[in-house]
Amino acid sequence: MATKNEKKQAQPALGNDGIYDARSLGGGKMLVLGFQHLFAMFGATVLVPVLTGLSVSTTLLFAGFGTLLFHLLTKGKVPVFLGSSFAFLAAYFAFPNDGVTNLLPYACFGVACSSILYFILAGLIRGFGVNRVMRFFPPVVTGPIIICIGLCLCGSALQNCNDNWWLALLALAVIIVFNIWGKGMTKIIPVLLGVVVSYVVAAFTGNVDFTAVKEAAWLGLPSMENSLFSLAGNVDPGMLVAAAFTIVPISLATMTEHIGDICAISSTCNRNYLEDPGLHRTLLGDGVATFVAAVFGAPANTTYGENTGVLNLTKVYDPRVIRLAAIIAIILSFCPKFSELVHAMPVATLGGVSVILYGMISAVGVRNVVENNVDFTKSRNLIIAALIMVLSVGIKYGLEAEAIVFTIGEVTISLSGLATGALVGVILNAILPGKDYEFGQESKGAKAVNFQVGSRD
Repeated sequence: MATKNEKKQAQPALGNDGIYDARSLGGGKMLVLGFQHLFAMFGATVLVPVLTGLSVSTTLLFAGFGTLLFHLLTKGKVPVFLGSSFAFLAAYFAFPNDGVTNLLPYACFGVACSSILYFILAGLIRGFGVNRVMRFFPPVVTGPIIICIGLCLCGSALQNCNDNWWLALLALAVIIVFNIWGKGMTKIIPVLLGVVVSYVVAAFTGNVDFTAVKEAAWLGLPSMENSLFSLAGNVDPGMLVAAAFTIVPISLATMTEHIGDICAISSTCNRNYLEDPGLHRTLLGDGVATFVAAVFGAPANTTYGENTGVLNLTKVYDPRVIRLAAIIAIILSFCPKFSELVHAMPVATLGGVSVILYGMISAVGVRNVVENNVDFTKSRNLIIAALIMVLSVGIKYGLEAEAIVFTIGEVTISLSGLATGALVGVILNAILPGKDYEFGQESKGAKAVNFQVGSRD
């Protein structure tokens, strides 16, 4: 049995900056900690490209590279891993690759444009302070938007489940079991476990075609077929404008998610990252990482709650461990065989996982409204929330084009339900009297936004 002194030596040493230094554990244990963070983000991160048709290898490359960029811009102080954002799924579905025409580069253009809002918000916070700026993005606006993101995605989840309901229900059951009753690391990665169990059962029952996996090389460069460079010489200006108007408003929800995650990480690590290095720096880091990823055809990045759960589990808050996980993700991105293995996943497995992910996005929106004590006895709040939800969901399922389409000059603009609802909500909140929201007044409410499935305890 280990002595008291041996147990003490097994813990990481406290550095001069007040953060536990993982290097004091030794290279081997530090590597294990890095892989643990990689596994925590892996299931959700690779699910986004599988659902949308984007490249898995490119996603891993820019999740890792984006994380390193974030750490550079935040002075290496914040233990954050950036993975694929689920909030933008509706955007990619609105501009798909249908096998005939590939519109995904236009979706990536819209996501790149949305990162500009991160830069603007970061500048405003730097100049005017976080409380003054966040009054324009209260929970009565962001909460209903988040609710509608999940509702607008649910149809595609059920269509995928219909391919094989038994595989879909198996994936769903595994996620629920480990998310509620899991212990230790299994509680952090229920999505990954749900995917693996359903995938393995599908393989043994003959529901997976591994031909592409066998033919793929072990080493190769990540695909850039959906990058903005692919539009050179064959660009449709109208589609660019439509993508920007459709997708940019979604960033209102993801910026709120970012702020909630930074609050949660600050609480976990017992450090105020909103002050040092500052919320403006973390927003800038997230925005830059998303911009670079979108330019090269990867999904939008976002801070990951699963990794916050790992921080809480291990009590090792050293950002160097996160950077090690980012490097491992970059290395994996250069293995095409691994990418094809992910792409071979059954559609029904994706459906089962998506049912709970999309549902939890909407549930998070409800939580955002409840924990911030939004008063719906006030007519202004009721009107704002009602219009956001009716426009977002109604346009998605009630109009044949799933968007409001109009022409300005020779440019055709298509506004999705989410884009319309978000714009109306922000404008109404700005002009209607009775604004009383103050950011940070309720610490629990400030942490009520997170799109991930995993432990936050």
